[in-house]
Amino acid sequence: MASVYIMYSETSDKFYIGSTKNIKERIEYHLSKEFASSFTAKYSDWKLFFEINDLTITQARQIEAHIKKMKSRKYILDLKKHPEISQKLLKKYY
Repeated sequence: MASVYIMYSETSDKFYIGSTKNIKERIEYHLSKEFASSFTAKYSDWKLFFEINDLTITQARQIEAHIKKMKSRKYILDLKKHPEISQKLLKKYY
């Protein structure tokens, strides 16, 4: 199963939104700077902020795109604060 995840770097005060089939492995890639030229390689303090699991890869990519399209820090914070938003996303991209 796939996941959508959001990581946060306190140093940069930025969020990173992604989707993957293996969340543990993907986060390790980010933290180990596996991809040296990637956005997350610039900072070392990424922490998992939010995740939605048990999705198909298609759902995960659609939800990732939806969150990115919102272009809103408030929306990202609200995802964590209000679980019903995640439920609406799951219904929308079922």
